[in-house]
Amino acid sequence: MDESIDFNKVVGHERVIDNLKRAIDNNQISHSYLFEGEESIGKRMVALSFAKTLLCKEEGLEPCNRCNSCIKFDNANHPDFKLIESKKGLISKKTIDELIKTMNIAPLESKRKIIIIDDSHDMRLEGQNGLLKTLEEPPNYVNIILITSNINNLISTILSRCQVIKFYPVENKKIEELLKINYNKTLEEANFIAHFTKGSVGRSIKLSETEDFLEKRDQIINIIDNILNGDKTNIFTARDFFLNNKDFIEEILDMMLYWFRDLAIYKTVGKSELIINIDKISLLSSQSFFSIDKINDIMERIVETKDNIQRNINYQLAIETMLLGMQEV
Repeated sequence: MDESIDFNKVVGHERVIDNLKRAIDNNQISHSYLFEGEESIGKRMVALSFAKTLLCKEEGLEPCNRCNSCIKFDNANHPDFKLIESKKGLISKKTIDELIKTMNIAPLESKRKIIIIDDSHDMRLEGQNGLLKTLEEPPNYVNIILITSNINNLISTILSRCQVIKFYPVENKKIEELLKINYNKTLEEANFIAHFTKGSVGRSIKLSETEDFLEKRDQIINIIDNILNGDKTNIFTARDFFLNNKDFIEEILDMMLYWFRDLAIYKTVGKSELIINIDKISLLSSQSFFSIDKINDIMERIVETKDNIQRNINYQLAIETMLLGMQEV
């Protein structure tokens, strides 16, 4: 678990945090919450901070970070806190059954027992039905927080038993500040990463810690420029790049889509705040002689390639078809 969990460590989600603090202050804490929103935007960090606050001996609106409870929580050995995590995309019925048994045991050191189920959508139907009985009549000392990025995979009766709290993507400016201060990114680099991850703090941090992420972007942009300029010999070089970066293909294709999206915006309105690759504006300008129809056709081919790869169509064939198609459009 991260060291020193605290609301102050959360980037964004001020309204959600204020509402949770108000619930604590008014003694209106729900027995069951569902934190719902896109992956890696901060739901888990807020849930952990909330859980730590509810267990804190000071009983304030945020953890004191000094009492035995807070120290044990940060060291991941608090006897009245349980974090359930998905293993290989599954939370088994056995895991839920064991959890329910522990819920029926009164807290050992606190007034409450807090349960967090991360990626709760990975519970199978029988596990969800098993948990449902506890959600209907939870012990008065238990608070459960379910976290999901796929609310459609949870049965409606679970949703009806929980107070649903919606999390929205974090504002780009806040992520940019985080990346500049804590990860030594330039304004242009931070701007690109924040837009690329669509307001996902966790994903932004992960990409900032990936040493060659921005280098790959430069390579991709160079490949695109060569292909658009009709250099057929570079098709083979490009193919090798894609073959060598198969594990990174989703991000690569997304970078390509963002590039042509920017090209369409530049073609339509010129330099704009909407352009993500703003540090590459001169190169976008040099490619702006391509028609909007051509740009849209290429974007369609990239999306089609993403779909083909997800459907396990031959990877090399899908890439070669896309590259040749880009040159022919």
